[in-house]
Amino acid sequence: MPIAEFGKHADALLGGAVAAGDVPGVVAALTDATGTIHEAAHGVRVQGQSAAMSQDTVMWIASMTKPVVGAAAMQLVEQGRIGLDEPAARILPELGTYKVLDGWEADGKPRLREPKAAITLRNLLTHSSGFTYDIWNPDMARYAKAMNLPRAGSGRNVALRIPLLFDPGARWEYGIGIDWAGKMIEAASGMRLGEYIRRNIAGPLGMDSTAFKITPGMRARMAKVHQRGDGGKLAVSDFEVPQDPEFEPGGGGLYSTAADYQKFMRMILNGGRGNGNQVLRPETTGLMARNSMGSLRVRMLPTQNPALSLDAEFFAGTPKTWGLSFMINEQTAPTGRPAGSLAWAGLANTFFWIDPARGVAGVVMMQILPFVDAQALALFHAYEKAAYTALASS
Repeated sequence: MPIAEFGKHADALLGGAVAAGDVPGVVAALTDATGTIHEAAHGVRVQGQSAAMSQDTVMWIASMTKPVVGAAAMQLVEQGRIGLDEPAARILPELGTYKVLDGWEADGKPRLREPKAAITLRNLLTHSSGFTYDIWNPDMARYAKAMNLPRAGSGRNVALRIPLLFDPGARWEYGIGIDWAGKMIEAASGMRLGEYIRRNIAGPLGMDSTAFKITPGMRARMAKVHQRGDGGKLAVSDFEVPQDPEFEPGGGGLYSTAADYQKFMRMILNGGRGNGNQVLRPETTGLMARNSMGSLRVRMLPTQNPALSLDAEFFAGTPKTWGLSFMINEQTAPTGRPAGSLAWAGLANTFFWIDPARGVAGVVMMQILPFVDAQALALFHAYEKAAYTALASS
């Protein structure tokens, strides 16, 4: 299938999923370093309503926030204002006070010990700090329940007051580290995280619909999150990231569009340059795109909350490491994605990948819970596989 025919095939895939009722709406795009190769939007922003999906539909991108915050943190590393491998407590003294959960007392209270290493920004960006999420870790789920803690996405500071689950640098486990990286950005810059991103990432790249706080203009184009329930039926949810939080969640609080996220991906493909602005040095984007956690490897995330996420792992059996805010597959993925590509996703089934080897990137965005919903994940993989089939024959 030549790339010229890819659009028809992709439209059939995406439109077919909407027609079958698998998803209410989906937006997808394939880009190279210079511009969009293909883009499509099918279905509606809100099930039961008429407003159509489009490239400028605003969606909650959840953990696709993380690479944007990672890029912001690396700007400050370039400037010498944050050290990648120095104790993060130099910037945020509070990070020097966290202890490791070492089991449970007979009365059910947590048993804590001092960590064997200091937390660094590298740990926070690679999910090797010891911080985890209650969604995928049974001990953290137990701790959060015992302490009656809100989730990190609540934007409440108390949500981050959790113990480490292992010593910094000991293993990989997905967690709230980039929420803390966001707080480091605030401490080092003297700005609220959203304002820093607006001035230094989103603004220079022309990402005008990317923000923590939903503007009236963004709200007019917003898709709702849908919840998959019993029997596979979808229902519209009233979920929205808190709009007046105590802190802006760097781990998952941004709203954005497929059109905006293409601009961010092209910046990575172009060695830190986009929209006529150099927001990162080429050597910095190169560093972000390499394994930054040594021998540690990504593991499956076992769900503790099936309404929010199923068991989650991309390409089981394919070894994966982590760069400075990206997952990196170390072998060719079943979709055709080459080894060394960068990727991640958001809880409401927004997905992206960046392929430096072929110089292409893709994004597929829906608004459905739980994470890695079978129909949503299959659609993402089908779009990506079709893209690589087309690229291979062009």
